Amino acid sequence: MNFVFISPHFPSHFFHFVTALRERGVTVLGIGDAPYESLRQELRDSLREYYFVPSLHDEDALTRAAGYLTWRHGRLERIDSLNESWLEVEARLREDFHVPGLHPADIHRMRSKSGMAQVFQQAGVPHPDLIRVRDAAQVKEFATRVGYPLVLKPDVGVGAANTFKVASDADVDAALAHPLPTTYVAQPFVRGTIVTYDGIVDRHGVIVFTLSHEYSDGGMETVVERRDISFWSHLEIPPALDVLGRQVVAAFGLRERWFHLEFFRLPDGRFVVLEANLRPPGGFIPDMMNYTCDIDVYRLWARVMTGDPVADFRYTPRYHVCHSARRHGRRYLHSHDEVVKRLGPAFLLHRELPPIYHSLLGEEMYLSRHTDLDAMQDAVRFIQATKK
Repeated sequence: MNFVFISPHFPSHFFHFVTALRERGVTVLGIGDAPYESLRQELRDSLREYYFVPSLHDEDALTRAAGYLTWRHGRLERIDSLNESWLEVEARLREDFHVPGLHPADIHRMRSKSGMAQVFQQAGVPHPDLIRVRDAAQVKEFATRVGYPLVLKPDVGVGAANTFKVASDADVDAALAHPLPTTYVAQPFVRGTIVTYDGIVDRHGVIVFTLSHEYSDGGMETVVERRDISFWSHLEIPPALDVLGRQVVAAFGLRERWFHLEFFRLPDGRFVVLEANLRPPGGFIPDMMNYTCDIDVYRLWARVMTGDPVADFRYTPRYHVCHSARRHGRRYLHSHDEVVKRLGPAFLLHRELPPIYHSLLGEEMYLSRHTDLDAMQDAVRFIQATKK
């Protein structure tokens, strides 16, 4: 199998996906915007060939790269990046080179928030009302129907970038004093806890692995208010969430893909879906999954992509694995050394995060593993405690 992996060097831990494919005898061909000599050795050793392009936004350059790799290695059988930013590029290349997978006609409903809302509605999955908006008048009219506060966000976007809340007509006028830079959607602001439904679906549409994570805060609040976010794995998926998650996966008709679905758990315990992401969960959650279940999701995904049997795959969530973030410039009560000592055997990893993660995740993170939820929450409070 000739597998083109776009941007195999970023995020940094994605090299594990490439090495897992190579272990299964796949010819992995990389296209990226980092010079070859800058790639880590494990990645270079796992790539049969690497084609450098100055910018992954240059679609003509990507077409030339894929054409060159076809000339060199024969028919391309898979093209992927596992990255939200390149979904449209992947789809166009698949169509141009007759590669299975999502094509441009599929992308709008799977990437735009308005397209997702249509799928959720057709599948009968509860979700907040949503409309596309161009000006203040449309937002105000929507507010007369659903009430304030509202959230305004790009129809196509990653994370909480360029997202904001409005609580009155005056807020709308101030926020939309200048034309919106792109197509936006408006939704009611939902008061609830973000809970995810994450996993992998095989080429037959069967979910072979799934896990759930809970966030301390929403992405918008974390970015706008610069909160210290934390998130952790559940040992059990609530049955109602599992039912809705499976409905969404089926409604999108996903095949050979990761999925990362975000839900709100409302105060009364009900779940409403927020959005669907066709990629692994962000940050270091794939590693958190491995620590939670003592498995290797990188190798599991590679087995799915090569069509190898996964009927023998078994897993049991054993630990609450938690990501706790801290921000540079904030005065924390406990030093790094004190945190490591306090965590003891529960300490898994400390890492400075790349700048692209700073607005949402902060500048540094700790991973820790706990069998008891209360102990995990105590550890998070210790890590994130600030000086008065």
